[in-house]
Amino acid sequence: MTAVLEAAEAAPATTIPRPSAVPRRPSTVYRRLRTPLAILPWFFPAVTLVVTLLDTGVSGRDIAMYAFYFTVDVVLPGTLVFRALRGSRGNVPEDVGLGAATGLLIMLGSWALSAALDKFVLLPWWPALIVVPFLAVPRLHRYWRVSRPRPLPLRWSWLVAAGLVLLVLSEFPGWTNTPLPPAGGIIYQDLYYHLALIHEMMRPMPFQVPQMSGTPLHYHYLSDADIAAASMITKIDPAVVLMRLWIVPVAGTAVVVMAALVRSLSGKWWAGALGGTASILGLPLLLGTAYTPLGGSPVNAESPSQTYVLPLQALMVVLTVDVLRGRPLRWGWALIFPLALACAGAKSSALPPFIAGLLAATVVVLIGYRRRLLPVLTLFALTVAGVGLGFRLFAGGGAGTLGFQPLSVLYWMAPYRDTIGHEDVIDGSRFLLYGVETTGTAGRLFIAGLLIWWLAMQSPRMLALLGIVTGTTKREPSIWLLAGMTAAGFGATFLLWHPSASQVYFYTGAAPFGTVAVAWVMADLARGWKAVFAGALAGGTWALLAPQMYAPRMDRVVNWIFVLAEPLIRTTIIAVGLAAIGLILHKVIKGRTPWRAVLPALLAAVLAAGLVGGAKRQIEDVDTTLAAVPTGLRDPGKLVLSGEMAAAQWLDQNAGRDDVVATNVHCIPIDWTQSCDSRAFWVAGLAGRRTVIESWGYTDEAVAADGVNGERYFKQPAPDTMRYLLNQRVFAHGQPEDVAELKRLYNVKWLFADDRAGRSANLTEVATLRYSSGPVSVYELP
Repeated sequence: MTAVLEAAEAAPATTIPRPSAVPRRPSTVYRRLRTPLAILPWFFPAVTLVVTLLDTGVSGRDIAMYAFYFTVDVVLPGTLVFRALRGSRGNVPEDVGLGAATGLLIMLGSWALSAALDKFVLLPWWPALIVVPFLAVPRLHRYWRVSRPRPLPLRWSWLVAAGLVLLVLSEFPGWTNTPLPPAGGIIYQDLYYHLALIHEMMRPMPFQVPQMSGTPLHYHYLSDADIAAASMITKIDPAVVLMRLWIVPVAGTAVVVMAALVRSLSGKWWAGALGGTASILGLPLLLGTAYTPLGGSPVNAESPSQTYVLPLQALMVVLTVDVLRGRPLRWGWALIFPLALACAGAKSSALPPFIAGLLAATVVVLIGYRRRLLPVLTLFALTVAGVGLGFRLFAGGGAGTLGFQPLSVLYWMAPYRDTIGHEDVIDGSRFLLYGVETTGTAGRLFIAGLLIWWLAMQSPRMLALLGIVTGTTKREPSIWLLAGMTAAGFGATFLLWHPSASQVYFYTGAAPFGTVAVAWVMADLARGWKAVFAGALAGGTWALLAPQMYAPRMDRVVNWIFVLAEPLIRTTIIAVGLAAIGLILHKVIKGRTPWRAVLPALLAAVLAAGLVGGAKRQIEDVDTTLAAVPTGLRDPGKLVLSGEMAAAQWLDQNAGRDDVVATNVHCIPIDWTQSCDSRAFWVAGLAGRRTVIESWGYTDEAVAADGVNGERYFKQPAPDTMRYLLNQRVFAHGQPEDVAELKRLYNVKWLFADDRAGRSANLTEVATLRYSSGPVSVYELP
């Protein structure tokens, strides 16, 4: 199969088909309509995106500016560079998708150079350094167009465009529930945390922890750097870019790159459209279950780092597949090390599963394809070097807190936690969870059944392992890469421990490539499109019609067994019945039973069920969001008032870039009395300035102290006690000597005092009141 695909790729565009295969010449009318028809599918996701953004508070100017930026500063230079390094794919959509991923990488380089030199003023002009040579040098003119055109069918565009519409609709509920400052309301604390990091990325290196000035920053912050670059170039508020404009173009790029990857592996356009879309937008099988399996969508608005790494890692895998198949990368080698470093700096959990999969593929190359061994080893070395350097530059906090505790992730699964694990403490102090270690035989069987249930529900990803034992794919090093990534992500999730379950990201990041492998195996086993179409139709239809189960909180194993098993049993019976009817009808009509069609039809059904089930869930989320009670009424303790947001934004507009702020806001709720949840990151996030000490819940010291004195990491005391006490004395008493000491030690310029956290009236005597809004008073120190 590899030889056939390589021959097809190498075949000249002018190859003359046999007379019987010569297609009819398109009519003049069709030729004139071909370009508008090719553009028409992409009109729908674009319109859907604009309408939903306008509906959730984004101005038309900001939408237009960001669209111009992403097209001219990311897609255009990236496409030119990718074509120059790797050539054209023969069609515009895949060239643009791969070019956009390359453009994201180039943008990182331009940002890093600007941050190192403190020359951000030059950032908007960097695309000229790439575009102008491609305009001025005649030899580079050919990269402005598709070479050796091999256009994709229009049906491919419609399928992928439909997936992009689903992507937009999947983000709409989150946009509706996330108010844009200064409207006031509840915003998930991680978004505030990333917003503070985005402002930090607008300052020169070396970077500091925004919530504790002077503390070196160790974190995978490159997604924040990309958003910061977009904000600086377009002059759009960073909060608008982060909470609205950024995620769909990045995730949409990943969809197109994944579709190109599946088509490259399978040689079939329909597998690319289905597999690429399902890899990013599909969910585990839902089938009406009352409990959603852990490890859902890889696109997560609350984790920009997870979303941002998807197109970069997908481009890395595209290049790796070429190496594993013996295709020369030539100038494409220039992308490998920067991509590995960028992936490591975007999400620390992204490349370990990739390295594990690449190691498995290297073993297969060593056994059966030794002529390819040197390029594969070179790629492996460059990847490991990128990860090693990335670990030194970026790793900290969560990465340093990972521990070995098999099955600790069960704590985050309600069927276990509500029954066997009701006495567990997730502090990593034991080799096994207390419930796992002390349960009896029946409990162990329940845990085994829970794992089997999870694997079954994750079959749109985990069936990637099927590719190493069936069909022609089992001899392909590339399937070992993809299956190895999926297996390594699964293994890390169920063997490692993290206080906030961040080990799940090992699987979430690798899962899309498991779906890619499933789509490839499906295309490899299929002898025609009919069985695949029938399977996809059946799986998608059942995902729509499966009755939804609802379960209250339960503390009995028997009840959970019923809730988890019923959807699987019901689906299995229906699937077997439909397969039997199909085989009988086919035997009556054709005279034989096509057993070979069963497996590809099953894989198509699994992929379609995950994709359609995800679409159904997103539509339900939209309906639920529109009818929901405002979040501020449900959880008032997390509410940030519009006056507080306005005060923070005033400070952002009036303070110097490197000014340091002191604040009395540390906890959720802000007026805490018994226990401080130190994840109130909104002052540093909205004000965009470093603080003496705001919230410390995500610092390395706090995360490492998880479980001390029976408290979670976000309820541990401040890591720098003297700093915290001095800061508190300033706001509680307003004594001149404390204010002077705070200014001397931390170079404080501003005081951000919130009455809800307690404020001394003496502050007016030691500082100048510059702004008041709601409960907040902003003072400037002389």
